[in-house]
Amino acid sequence: MSLEPCEETAEHSALLKLLSALFYAGSSFLITVVNKTVLTTFRFPSYLCLGIGQMITTVIVLYAAKKSKTVQFQDFDKNVLLKIFPLPLLYVGNHVTGLASTKKLSLPMFTVLRKFTILMTMMLEAYILRKTFPKRLVYSVVTIVFGAMIAASSDLAFDVEAYTFILLNDAFTAASGVYTKKKLGDKGLGKYGVLFYNALIIVIPTVLASACTGDLHKAVTFEDWVKGTFVFCFLISCLMGFVLMYSIVLCSHYNSALTTTVVGAVKNIAVAYIGMFVGGDYLFSWTNFLGLSICMSGGLMYSYMTFNNKKPSGSDTGAQKLKLQISEESAGKYSMV
Repeated sequence: MSLEPCEETAEHSALLKLLSALFYAGSSFLITVVNKTVLTTFRFPSYLCLGIGQMITTVIVLYAAKKSKTVQFQDFDKNVLLKIFPLPLLYVGNHVTGLASTKKLSLPMFTVLRKFTILMTMMLEAYILRKTFPKRLVYSVVTIVFGAMIAASSDLAFDVEAYTFILLNDAFTAASGVYTKKKLGDKGLGKYGVLFYNALIIVIPTVLASACTGDLHKAVTFEDWVKGTFVFCFLISCLMGFVLMYSIVLCSHYNSALTTTVVGAVKNIAVAYIGMFVGGDYLFSWTNFLGLSICMSGGLMYSYMTFNNKKPSGSDTGAQKLKLQISEESAGKYSMV
């Protein structure tokens, strides 16, 4: 099969694509701030239990919606596990590493290192889906990664464990985005089924893991449960966990996995700079700030070129495309189509 250029799906209107992208950007921004408040400001000891709360909220909301016939998705049977695999594993990995890195990193460094998700998503789509990308788009990704490396190199709060978590979170996010796009094509599951069964399948093992590691005990005995402000923030975080997952699925449904990642990068521009003043854990340095700015400018270029992509003329196609060559053997082995 010949390589095809990277293009957004054409079956949806531009308005739906834009609105779903804005919805995801807003949801992602809000949950990052709320999670940071719960985990850092209130010092809630268990990011794992916060994730459990978000999963349980997702199950309850979608189950109630299904019972009231507000939404429809496939009833549970043995085929559901086969249809949705490996999304639950990717989802829990993404959720846990994301919350862990949110707790351990300052907001600006969190958003900078999240930029590696773009590169990973591009590589997965090229390797698995056999897509190609315009040179200028690849150059913008290089700019983003270059800026991220400069910013990270001068991180005065360098933490090996935190950096490991955030890079794992990037990998899980990229893989989850590509596979979500694939699973959304299953008419039996649909976007609501993907959300519901993801949360339902992994919530019990996550609770057991939390109990075995002592995280659940730390969460239950947390002293701020008597404070109304903490309880309010915790409940908002749980609700926003559901809203975020829905916005990701919706954005992936109307756009591509790569576009969803791009939207996350745009959102990070606001989060990174606001994080210098909110959270109290950003240690300023000019090298870090320069790298952050380069990273953000690359994100802007990337986003602009993605949402304003125009097909090059026939004579310029070869000059404007950077084809990521893949052997037929590898393509045949790893292709998802």
